[in-house]
Amino acid sequence: MGSGRRAARGAYELWMPARRGYGPSDVSPGRKSFKDDVADLIAVIEAVGQPVHLVGGSYGATLALHTAAAEPGRLRSLAVFEPPLYAAGESIGPLLDRYRAAFERDDAGEMFAVLNEVTRVPPSIVAAFVAAAGDRRPDPAEARRSAIGWLHDLEALADDGTDPARWSSITVPTLLMQGADTWEPMPTTMDALAAALPAVRRVIWPGQSHFATTSAPDLAADALRAFFAEVRPGRRGG
Repeated sequence: MGSGRRAARGAYELWMPARRGYGPSDVSPGRKSFKDDVADLIAVIEAVGQPVHLVGGSYGATLALHTAAAEPGRLRSLAVFEPPLYAAGESIGPLLDRYRAAFERDDAGEMFAVLNEVTRVPPSIVAAFVAAAGDRRPDPAEARRSAIGWLHDLEALADDGTDPARWSSITVPTLLMQGADTWEPMPTTMDALAAALPAVRRVIWPGQSHFATTSAPDLAADALRAFFAEVRPGRRGG
């Protein structure tokens, strides 16, 4: 795993782990699990040298939940944006097989289709993305790197569970962020997660969807600043 990037930003220092399978990290042999991801993330936190505010989005949000459940003492707080907790378990197995076969024959269209089935993006949104892309094509090397990363992410998802009650052990202050316009089953999933967590705050942005962190990053930045300000030093998780 890469050591991650570090940058100063305002009152906080930002560490961005490079997850295995995504540049500049290497691809480890064998099937990946969330246990592997958690171990990698803990290595980065150990390099930081003190408890952190852990923030994750989408797959990274699921990883953040796993980390908070496994190593709560390493966190000051937890903030997650729309973890796809419904995209896990036995239902992902056949999709993983399809994706792996498409990956082996370098079929970008089929890999794209499988990922849309995993995330359950509505066809109208998929069509809008395709139209917006037009004739543009990603850099082949970068596209292959992303394809490798997604393959191993699907392995971890296929071996994961879907029961939101398992997160009830997370006691660090937690912020849930979501877009009001994200498609089902994300809203229902977020409701179940909010009910399971004992120390939760929630922010829902009108007019935003699962792409809010890209389309309106200031919303996430402002929510995080306000949340961090509430988590006072000297308290558990603060």
